[in-house]
Amino acid sequence: MADKAWAILLGGGSSQRFGRDKLREDLGGIHAYQHAIRTFSDHPEIQGIVVVAPDDLAVPGHMLRAEPGADRPGSVRNGLARVPADAHFVLVHDLARPLVSDALIDRVLAALRAGATAVGCAMPVSDTVRRGQELMDRAELMAMQTPQGSTRQALAEAHAQFPGESFTDDLEYLRRAGHEITLVPGESANLKLTTPDDMTQLRSHFPTVTRTGFGYDVHAFSTDASRPLRLGGRLFPGERGLEGHSDADALLHAVVDAILGAASLGDIGMHYPNTDPRWKDRASIEFLRESAAMLRSEGWTLVNIDATVLAEAPKILPHRLEICGLIAEACDIPADCVSLKATTHEGIGAIGRREGIAAMAVATICR
Repeated sequence: MADKAWAILLGGGSSQRFGRDKLREDLGGIHAYQHAIRTFSDHPEIQGIVVVAPDDLAVPGHMLRAEPGADRPGSVRNGLARVPADAHFVLVHDLARPLVSDALIDRVLAALRAGATAVGCAMPVSDTVRRGQELMDRAELMAMQTPQGSTRQALAEAHAQFPGESFTDDLEYLRRAGHEITLVPGESANLKLTTPDDMTQLRSHFPTVTRTGFGYDVHAFSTDASRPLRLGGRLFPGERGLEGHSDADALLHAVVDAILGAASLGDIGMHYPNTDPRWKDRASIEFLRESAAMLRSEGWTLVNIDATVLAEAPKILPHRLEICGLIAEACDIPADCVSLKATTHEGIGAIGRREGIAAMAVATICR
């Protein structure tokens, strides 16, 4: 192709408004920033890519890299320095806009090939906008998006002409350098990831993934008459306790394993091994809180827990609502998302002979 087009992908922001590294948020099973990288990498008209981001942001080995600048214009200039001299067009795009489409890249490139030297994509403003007390005419307002395109030479000269400015829009450098701005239609899906609410909107563009995990645990009754019995985080006074390294809450252990298993996060023995003195006599409700938080940190939502206790004694169902509430509170889900059942073994086997208590649980999660 005679007119080579390169892309500069910017990923050097601080994520202050998001509260954590937004580019590494899970979006459709991969990090958010990887979507834009894949789209530009697969586009047939993009000859090369420069990623301007910290070294710890993993990118494909065939792409060039540049260090982020002190601000966005500095990052753009660092990226431009890595673009080959024979590149004709340059598209600058924020990696925080993960859902950029081939069609949007096509529109920017088509405008450049038609002779424009400063091309941006824009969306009409639908909300009423005020500047202080002044009501603005929204018909004259546009919300700008990336990618923004220009010739390599024009963009480099425009940045060099205004080295002390820090515009958040590359088109402003080009406009002040005398270039006429050409706008092409943006896309609502090309949302910039700035706050956690933005991530919720971006995830709505992906099909929901649902998984199910199963957990099972069994503990023998303890020979220590002073050992208390806890099931589902509830103390059962006067009942024989279960033998175990922690508080031996078989019901919560089954629930924890179901949650961890649904998200492929291992099992309770991996995270809380009975060889570690830190977990000695520890309340299993803490294991449940931590496992539910671990699930959320991976981008999963806990939808439902369905558990069953297998025991001849004690009677569980009179305390069903209390236990469901304790589990729900620990998992930060509504109480009606937790179901608890109980059954006996009709005198059959070790459970039937009152040698211990077993529990099973199923957890449903979605992302």
